[in-house]
Amino acid sequence: HVQLVESGGGSVQAGGSLRLFCTASGYTSGCMGWFRQAPGKRREGVAMIDSDGRTNYADSVKGRLTISRGNANHTLYLQMDSLTPDDTATYYCTAPRSVTYGCPPFIVSSYGYWGQGTQVTVS
Repeated sequence: HVQLVESGGGSVQAGGSLRLFCTASGYTSGCMGWFRQAPGKRREGVAMIDSDGRTNYADSVKGRLTISRGNANHTLYLQMDSLTPDDTATYYCTAPRSVTYGCPPFIVSSYGYWGQGTQVTVS
C-alpha cells in the first residue's frame, strides 16, 4: 500500500522561500514529483525526479524551485525560492503506479499515487 504525505506548506511574502516535504511509504524507487493546483485552474506538473536523480521542471519554476530526494528515497523535497503570488496553490506529491525508467510527462493521468496536498500561499 503506497502512501504519500506532504508537509511544509504555509504562507510567505513574495520573494520568500519555503521547503516542502513528502514522506513515502510502500514506494521507494522510481519517479516521484510534485504537481500543484490553484483555485479555478487545472492541476499542473511542477517538478519530477527519477531514480537516477535526473530532474525535469515546468518552465514557470525553472531556476526558482529545486527537487531532490533523501538518501533512502523515502523522502522527497521541493525547495521553493523567489516565490511569487503565481506560485499560490495546493502542492501534491505524486508518483506513477508503474515503475518506469525516467518520469512520465507532466500529465495528471500518468500518475496514480497522490498525497493529500499542502497549501502554499504567497502574498
